[in-house]
Amino acid sequence: MKTEMKKEFIGGYHADQRGYYGEFGGAFIPEMLYPNVEELRQRYLEIMYEDSFQKEFHQLLKDYVGRPSPLYYAKRLSKKHQTKVYLKREDLNHTGAHKVNNTIGQILMAKKLGKTRIIAETGAGQHGVATATVCALMGMECIVYMGEIDIARQAPNVARMKMLGATVRPALSGSRTLKDATNEAIRDWINNPVDTHYIIGSAIGPHPYPDMVTRFQSVISEEIKWQLKEKEGRENPDYVVACIGGGSNAAGTYHHFLDQPEVGIIAVEAAGKGVETGESAATSALGKVGIIHGCKTMLMQTEDGQITEPYSISAGLDYPGVGPMHSHLYTSGRAAFYSATDDEAMTAGLELSQLEGIIPAIETGHAFAIFQHKTFEPDDIVVISLSGRGDKDLQTYIDYFKL
Repeated sequence: MKTEMKKEFIGGYHADQRGYYGEFGGAFIPEMLYPNVEELRQRYLEIMYEDSFQKEFHQLLKDYVGRPSPLYYAKRLSKKHQTKVYLKREDLNHTGAHKVNNTIGQILMAKKLGKTRIIAETGAGQHGVATATVCALMGMECIVYMGEIDIARQAPNVARMKMLGATVRPALSGSRTLKDATNEAIRDWINNPVDTHYIIGSAIGPHPYPDMVTRFQSVISEEIKWQLKEKEGRENPDYVVACIGGGSNAAGTYHHFLDQPEVGIIAVEAAGKGVETGESAATSALGKVGIIHGCKTMLMQTEDGQITEPYSISAGLDYPGVGPMHSHLYTSGRAAFYSATDDEAMTAGLELSQLEGIIPAIETGHAFAIFQHKTFEPDDIVVISLSGRGDKDLQTYIDYFKL
């Protein structure tokens, strides 16, 4: 069963014509990037909704990615937390996370635009692996920028990217993590405007990226609706829960429920060592309005507007902002934001492993930490985005738990 994406701009909790979600979004870009972004803005919806594009996109999602991903009733987790917990199993996608939904869409977009070279940024490495995967699939050159610190802590994913034929370039400035990798990718794009498409991995960046990425990831919430109908006789859960860094897995999980007020939307950020410790990535608690990587959004920054270095044990949530959609969901009150510490996320990851036999990515562990912050009713249906598997984080788990 497939629900067609809507081509028009809806506004409200979705992007409007100018790429704004309330006061957040837009395109704040150097003049040299304007032709690249404008070409994409003018053509992305027209291309995305061509019958041939939709056919190829959904065929690849089915036969290559392995969709639909299961909606799994977590019996033992449900019993422990005395509510009905369903897991949307994005960890079972090819490459092990939700990221591939977007990279399949964007590589097809790049081909339609006549691009021959792909660049990307990555933190945890999952987006880098997903980008390298689709470039191998389509025979396109691939350069992935990754912070030097993330290269060290996500070595298995670096090896995967190289095996897939990608060039991994370290970002050596700043905190040497995701923010700095994004800076390097943008510099590359400025220098190579004609033949290069930048596959942004999250619901961040200048318009049309947040909207485009969200539309490609909306396959997640689209499937949840019909899968829940089969299992529970209703399309809408009581709550949808996702971890949030830049926010693409969250955007895809929330998309079809944004205008359904009976569905509670919950976002779990990385509190790092604690919101008040100075080593955190909890944008909702610490951020204020600013501009980063081409869009106006909530951003951790000093009094004079300098970006604060974020910290999280999870490389994929180690980002000083959130996407503009999520900023709007937070400031409008449509979504409830929680902050989970490293310790809470690691404990939740171990609990899921031992109760359900599923080792999650540490990013995903943050979503499961919701049970340490909120109690649900026994008859509530809570759908959690199990955004990625934990293979890449095994060494961090080993070191943390002294396994």
